[in-house]
Amino acid sequence: MYYDIVDFARTTPGWLHTLAEVGTDAGLFLFVALFGVAAFRAWRAPARDLALVIAGPAGVVFAYVVSEVIKIFIREDRPCRGGVATIAACPPPDDWSFPSNHSVIAAGAAATLVLVWRALAWAVLPLAAVMAFSRVFVGVHYPHDVAVGFLLGLVLAPMFALLVVGAVTPAVRLARTRLSPR
Repeated sequence: MYYDIVDFARTTPGWLHTLAEVGTDAGLFLFVALFGVAAFRAWRAPARDLALVIAGPAGVVFAYVVSEVIKIFIREDRPCRGGVATIAACPPPDDWSFPSNHSVIAAGAAATLVLVWRALAWAVLPLAAVMAFSRVFVGVHYPHDVAVGFLLGLVLAPMFALLVVGAVTPAVRLARTRLSPR
């Protein structure tokens, strides 16, 4: 399946190649902006809501760290090292393929954003899926790298956020009392 996708990708227009390469990182910045808007929305909401917005990115970082640890143990070579022509340049030899960190981060960000702003689900989950697929499209990941990375982010990031929100909520309450005018 990897070779079919990469072969198809090479037949698509150049603007789509650029969009696929740049779009993944641009999508991550969009998620950061959405967390900022979510924080603004939650500023006057109950403390737990703002704490969940704060815990969301921490959950994404946790999922990313888990994926990095898995990479160290699995050490799967990138598919682009096999002499196949790809859209994107192949990462360096010590940058392992399994699981896809971009997929972990995109899915984790989308899932934790849905925790804090459910109305975004229709937009952020498909965006995360397209961002994950783009890693196969440009040739730097196998489909299973992306699928496992997506599942890791989808499960681990919100799970971590929900586990730590209880610890973050009192800190939000304390910060609000110190920042409120007397």
